[in-house]
Amino acid sequence: MTTADVAVSGDARSSPSVGVVFAGLMLVMLMAALDQTIVATALPTIVGDLGGLNQLSWVVTAYLLAQTIVTPLYGKLGDMVGRKVVLQVGLVIFLIGSALCGLAQNMTMLILFRGLQGLGGGGLMVSTMAAIGDVVSPRERGRYQGYFGAAFGVASVLGPLLGGALTSGVSWRAIFYVNLPIGVIAFLVLQATLPSRKSNERQHIDWLGAGLLAGALASLVLGCTWGGTTYPWGSAQILGLFAAAIVLLIAFTVVESRAREAVLPPALFRIRTFSISSAMGLVVGFALFGSITYLSLYLQDVLGSSPTAAGLQTLPLMAGLLLTSIGSGQIITRTGHYRTFPIVGTGIMVVGLVLLSRLGVHTSHALASAYMFVLGLGLGCVMQVLVLAVQNAVDYAQLGVATSGATLFRSIGGTVGTAVLGTIFNNRLDANLRSAFAGHSNAALNGASSSSGLSKAQLERLPPALHLDYLHAFTNSLSTVFEVAAAIGACAFVLSWLLPENKLRDTATASTGVGEAFAVPREVQSRAEAARALSVLIGRDKRRQLVANAAARAGVELSPAAVWLITLLQDDPAMNIPATARAFDIPETVATAALQELRSGGYVTSDDKGALALTAAGNDAADKLIAERRESLQRLCAGWPADHPDIASLCTRLARELAPEAPVSAATPA
Repeated sequence: MTTADVAVSGDARSSPSVGVVFAGLMLVMLMAALDQTIVATALPTIVGDLGGLNQLSWVVTAYLLAQTIVTPLYGKLGDMVGRKVVLQVGLVIFLIGSALCGLAQNMTMLILFRGLQGLGGGGLMVSTMAAIGDVVSPRERGRYQGYFGAAFGVASVLGPLLGGALTSGVSWRAIFYVNLPIGVIAFLVLQATLPSRKSNERQHIDWLGAGLLAGALASLVLGCTWGGTTYPWGSAQILGLFAAAIVLLIAFTVVESRAREAVLPPALFRIRTFSISSAMGLVVGFALFGSITYLSLYLQDVLGSSPTAAGLQTLPLMAGLLLTSIGSGQIITRTGHYRTFPIVGTGIMVVGLVLLSRLGVHTSHALASAYMFVLGLGLGCVMQVLVLAVQNAVDYAQLGVATSGATLFRSIGGTVGTAVLGTIFNNRLDANLRSAFAGHSNAALNGASSSSGLSKAQLERLPPALHLDYLHAFTNSLSTVFEVAAAIGACAFVLSWLLPENKLRDTATASTGVGEAFAVPREVQSRAEAARALSVLIGRDKRRQLVANAAARAGVELSPAAVWLITLLQDDPAMNIPATARAFDIPETVATAALQELRSGGYVTSDDKGALALTAAGNDAADKLIAERRESLQRLCAGWPADHPDIASLCTRLARELAPEAPVSAATPA
């Protein structure tokens, strides 16, 4: 290992360049995450300006659908041509889409531009998660990817609030324009600091499989969205779309069974845990994104909240989700048992959806927020556990594709769920409005007896009695939406009882955290996921204790700092020790004392020019220490093949890089 390598592999906090890269990547992640939820509180205002209440769900669906489709492709492209190029291309597409969304003059334009924005947004999430591996060593990767997960969670919470504040204080168009200055800064930072690296392995992209999946999802979403509104359910157009979805899904299954590197290998579905978790993930995504979309509509159109107030009133949902996702992760890590949480979580989720179906014209803000909190509590118990269960059930070779598959199904659930709930809402609202306004011919009612709905200005002009009838029709339609969501949630509750509980290995518990509680689309390789999980475990195992224990088992009587230094000196005797100490966040005085300890013990010698070299005893001690550390790390990988080239090389690399927790005393015996 060269001095440069050591500097890169050290703690990123001590390296300004890595810190700047990380800041740029974090800006990119925040933008992509915010745009999943920031639109929710602005939707009523957008509809009032552009019209098209019957197309409202598409503003969310178009982004999610495009993002879901491109997720598997961006990861492979990043490996082929370099993540820096792919990330910047995705960022440019995202910013162009954002600018065009802000300029949209009608709902159709906005939906198309949201789709373009989603094509870029999917690449941002995948590429930022992968790019951090280019600048941070496996030893620190888990911690920094954990920051991404936390940032994604915070962005999901703040999205509705920020969207409401910008809509009230500036304009709904500002929620798209705000991306532009942030994106330009991030682009320039990454251009100047992010290294351009690509995989040396030959990559294969399953273009046909990805295309068939995209076509099937698009056909299904279009059929659900247009059915009963744009076209009758029995029309040739709707039946044709559903038939196309079925045919494309069958073709996708056939192609994936023969693909060299499938987007979603059919063999995964023979694993019971994966099949059940995927089905549950669909429902969870369905409930989360559908709820956010229509809760904001209720708060503003029925309870009369401003966009900012509506954003604040949806925070209890995210607060409940964060509370139980963090709490369940901690309990699972301590107990090693996870099956109870999906059962309890889906049960609470159903209760929350049933409570939301009781929202009415005269429901108080406090009671509505309490119902949302209950739903959030249920979702938080389920979302991260599904990924954990999948990672715990599959072989190492399937780890990467199984992880991406679990999050892919959650994203598909959000896409399809938003479309289905939107169709149900539009159909029910159309019928309820026609019934409520039957016999009235007042000009103020123009457009009210259809799913296009009324703007706020039109509502204010309605006579009080008719205004109340409109609100009752609206809330009755919304009740149907949540009743359907509760029924589907009940299916997830039944499925949760079928979820097996296998013995939880440490490498699976390392995946628990806030980031797993949100639908973060990603495409990962087994090797990258193993590095992330193992680096988290090293942190939990307390590095200093692991270093000291390895020294004791190897029979080497050296302090933790000296143990760390001797392995690095074996790799690069010419390294700059003060610079290396700074890179690993270890006081220079500790490193200097460690060197003196090695000299005194006869492990290190130097020539007339001061060049260091390990003695025979030093090389023997370093070999023993590396071997013991490697065995310790492989024990943490229980359940994965220790002789697999990926695992073996990863453990060897971490064994050499492993540093004790700073500060340490070089005089402290191991």
